[in-house]
Amino acid sequence: MSPLRLGINVDHVATIRNARGGTHPDPVRAAHTAVGAGAHGITAHLREDRRHIRDEDVARLVDELKVPLNLEMAATAEMIGIARRHRPHAVCLVPERREEVTTEGGLDVAGQRDRLRDACQALAETGSRVSLFIEADPVQLEAAVAVGAPVVELHTGSYCSARGPGQDREFARLADAAARADRLGLECHAGHGLDFETVGRIAAITTLSELNIGHFLVGAAVFTGLAEVVGRMLLLMEAARAGAPVTAR
Repeated sequence: MSPLRLGINVDHVATIRNARGGTHPDPVRAAHTAVGAGAHGITAHLREDRRHIRDEDVARLVDELKVPLNLEMAATAEMIGIARRHRPHAVCLVPERREEVTTEGGLDVAGQRDRLRDACQALAETGSRVSLFIEADPVQLEAAVAVGAPVVELHTGSYCSARGPGQDREFARLADAAARADRLGLECHAGHGLDFETVGRIAAITTLSELNIGHFLVGAAVFTGLAEVVGRMLLLMEAARAGAPVTAR
């Protein structure tokens, strides 16, 4: 059973900064705080419209972080060029539409194999480890292997928003997909919408290696501080992975 890492997404610290302009709050400072609290890595999504993370944030994160940076981005020529220039530890390719509030669903890898194969190759050439943000779908997992991605990240948004039997069905899909990814030789991550209430079952899936969590923790940090909420999330993940009872509060 692999250890379970926690990546903290600092996008929405930048969202708050950009709402008023200026330099505060600083997402790079937030990244350092999260790492100081035990986070294993930092995630930042550089969007085409720069609605939160900006180019200068990426440059500072690459320069200052002592832990892996996972740069989320669309598989466009502009973004691939930026990633090849900065060479982050990892690049997670995600679908992106200007009108969406946040990333909605996973990449259709099976429907754009040639394009994503080229993107994976271009990013690997400069040393970045590529992951694909996908739904818990066997077809997409097989396609991820075909395009040469070593890592996939499963979209947990539907699980987090479902209730009752629907959530049980979504969890089963995620658990099955993580097991299938392992059999295919893919490293498997998960993220989107996870909070103190929903993380336990996901963290207990032993074939997952990493969870990426951002929006909830940034929001919770308003009340108790970022270091405290990152520490609490790590404790919940560790308890779930160890098979201990998980209490969200």
